[in-house]
Amino acid sequence: MVLVDKRILGGGLALLVVGITLTISISTTMPVGQAGMTEEEAIDLMIAQQENEDYTTLSGILIGVGFLLILISFGARRKKGSAKREEKKPAE
Repeated sequence: MVLVDKRILGGGLALLVVGITLTISISTTMPVGQAGMTEEEAIDLMIAQQENEDYTTLSGILIGVGFLLILISFGARRKKGSAKREEKKPAE
């Protein structure tokens, strides 16, 4: 039996799914140029392509953090009695 922290696992899976979904949707909408573009249109195209690459990087970071949380969830175990905290009274 493997002990897993279900909240961390759920959060990791959610980040992983969102990251993969964003990567797929962003990669299908890559802006492309055409012949005979003016200099202003070419600059706008380069800016749009750079924004697309930046969004792809961010979605990759989401995937990485989600995967890391999934791995952490397998090692995060709650100790019995950890919720009980006793306060020490100051010595008088």
